[in-house]
Amino acid sequence: MTPRIVLATHNTKKVGELRAILAASGLDLPDGGLVTSGEVGAPEPVEDGVTFAENALIKARAVCAATGLPAVADDSGLAVDVLGGAPGIFSARWAGKHGDDQANLELLLGQLGDVRPEHRQAGFVCAAALVTPDGREEVRLGEMRGVLETEPRGANGFGYDPILVPDEAPEADGADGGRRRTAAELDPEEKNAISHRGKAFRALAPAILEVLGAR
Repeated sequence: MTPRIVLATHNTKKVGELRAILAASGLDLPDGGLVTSGEVGAPEPVEDGVTFAENALIKARAVCAATGLPAVADDSGLAVDVLGGAPGIFSARWAGKHGDDQANLELLLGQLGDVRPEHRQAGFVCAAALVTPDGREEVRLGEMRGVLETEPRGANGFGYDPILVPDEAPEADGADGGRRRTAAELDPEEKNAISHRGKAFRALAPAILEVLGAR
């Protein structure tokens, strides 16, 4: 099947997530209708924007230009209140090397070592962008607010998930009853329902549906 839309990522897991969001919004794309930029050989641009929205648009524009198809992309990270919104767009390379989750986590925890619990508010932020060949550009934002723990908990997430306890997270069961879980202790369905990325793409879904409905 000829692709109808391209997701600007080399992570195939994100395809399933976006497909589920679109299906819940009224569009069930057949196999092959949604592909990643990696599958179609689209280049990975330099993300030199200074906001999540700018970086998401950079990725979506590059993929749209390379494929001639509508493209969606996202950029996300952790914004810590007491650090003035840092790590922000530098979240994935906070310790210096891109994608070293453990080093990023340890550095951030060290920087917050003397910060009292009442000042450890933070949030994951996501910008989701849609760019079409005719020049249409849409960006939607999503945020998952919470409080940062002093030690990581959970193995289901990645990045800073093990230290953020989302405000909307359900409480733990059993012996840990009453304690709210970190993002890394939530199952995928629970996390997607409240996550910054889920909120951003659900907000963008009507524009995606409109574009695909015209194709």
